[in-house]
Amino acid sequence: MSQEATVTHQSAFRKLKRRPTMQYFTYSEPFPLESGAVLPGFTLAYETYGTLSPKGDNVVLVPHALTGDSHCASHFPGDEPGWWEGFVGPGLAIDTERYFVICSNVLGGCQGSTGPASIDPRTGKPYGMRFPMITVRDMVRAQRELLRFLGIERLHAVVGGSMGGMQTLEWAVAYPEMVGAIAPIATPGRSSPQSIAFNEVGRQAIMADPNWRGGDYYDGEGPDRGLAIARMVGMITYQSDESMWRKFGRELMHAGIDEIYSFSTQFQVESYLHYQGKKLVERFDANTYLYLTRALDLFDLGRGRGGLKQALSRIRVPTLVVGISSDILYPPYQQKEIVSILRECGVDARYEELDCPYGHDGFLIEATKMTEILKGFFQSIPR
Repeated sequence: MSQEATVTHQSAFRKLKRRPTMQYFTYSEPFPLESGAVLPGFTLAYETYGTLSPKGDNVVLVPHALTGDSHCASHFPGDEPGWWEGFVGPGLAIDTERYFVICSNVLGGCQGSTGPASIDPRTGKPYGMRFPMITVRDMVRAQRELLRFLGIERLHAVVGGSMGGMQTLEWAVAYPEMVGAIAPIATPGRSSPQSIAFNEVGRQAIMADPNWRGGDYYDGEGPDRGLAIARMVGMITYQSDESMWRKFGRELMHAGIDEIYSFSTQFQVESYLHYQGKKLVERFDANTYLYLTRALDLFDLGRGRGGLKQALSRIRVPTLVVGISSDILYPPYQQKEIVSILRECGVDARYEELDCPYGHDGFLIEATKMTEILKGFFQSIPR
């Protein structure tokens, strides 16, 4: 096991829940990044589900979204639920009785993979803001090295939502010869100004926290308040107006008529946001949030490839693009743009829209509808 996996300094690694199913891959060579910077090496935490077929033709890669990790589903009864519980497992949308599923924590992450909370081997101290900027392309290139280590040269499919969808698209563009099919969900071909704006507000909240200390907070208290506010902003973008009304309405939290004229009195929606902020602080690193949201902002399949259409023209495999009707973070027109371009290029590209009130988070919530969509697609992919 690498040094990355055994670090216990006060940081995101203190918050990491270690699982017996988590494995580690260490790349020990210099790793050039898209920015031109070079990492002296890296570690990726990953988990696998199911059994690899003798021909190695049943591999499904599931990249995670912004605050996800390698634990996309539980492995056994009583195991901690994963972030895509109900979608990955025996008989589910991604059937682990048929497929060998791989899910890794991204490069730049804080759940076992190398990121800003990790120890820089050149200094013996956490990278902090000295960690180089990473992009979705860098994440995918790191995953490619993981697959090389595992002896896997062909992916039956890549399936992911949000930031996981960005990685899914990048896989098909960067390594078209390796990928058999893709299903990007609730994701754009390039980040929009509005999504960048949301992310910047969150980053400013973290950097304005006096405990951030320029990113060098690992020897003491971190910018918990700033990270919690950033998460609150993010959670608003994952909802919709309808879902807010359904969940919370204008209900107050235990306030009498004489108590409502106070800032201490909370609407239920406020209480929800505070709760979500607190939950993220307990398991996530603030610097990692900065780096991964910037990676989201930088995402543009067409950068350096002649534009979005030219980049998408590299995709030659069956593609299912899923949009969510109520998504305000990555609205359906962004997924329809991808499908339109792919069809112009002669690709078997299908569009399905998840009609639900839950906003961007719909792909995590609507298990029954998403299972129907994904199962139909998987059944159509030749082995």
